[in-house]
Amino acid sequence: MNLFVVLMQKQSGFTLIELLIVISLIVLLASVVFVALNPLQRFQDARNATRITDVTSVVTALKVDQVDNGGAYLTTVGVLTPGSTYMIYDSVAGSDCAVAIPADCNVNCAAVTSTTHSVDLRGLVTEGYLGKMPISPNAVGSWSASRTGYALTLNANNSVSVEACDAEGGATILVTQ
Repeated sequence: MNLFVVLMQKQSGFTLIELLIVISLIVLLASVVFVALNPLQRFQDARNATRITDVTSVVTALKVDQVDNGGAYLTTVGVLTPGSTYMIYDSVAGSDCAVAIPADCNVNCAAVTSTTHSVDLRGLVTEGYLGKMPISPNAVGSWSASRTGYALTLNANNSVSVEACDAEGGATILVTQ
């Protein structure tokens, strides 16, 4: 019995203060790492990377289609007013921008000339130049096939510009070819 008492007295553990100090240090380190990694910025960068890829693929598809058709753009692009900017949509979904009903149609895309300016690029999908119509990741605006979050401008020199409507972090995503 005496041996048991001696063994019990020699065993030691962590005190409550030691545990609190260790937990506090772990929390402090975790918060420093969290702030350093800035997850919000990483999510914004990822969405912007998607937008860059989408804009580039639309411009490339338009140019390849133009080359394949002897220099003529897709019919829906060829009739656009040079210098005006149009919301891109997919005719399978239809566009609520094609008529003047919603006054706020392009509120999240300042580049678009007016609420009735939209262009159907479904022909790029049906002709095989795009696998599917790209839709911008949601940020300020809520995007769908009827309002993709991308805008197209037919420039005076017959080049096209495609831009993302709501790039994040102060970025401007615009590709011209």
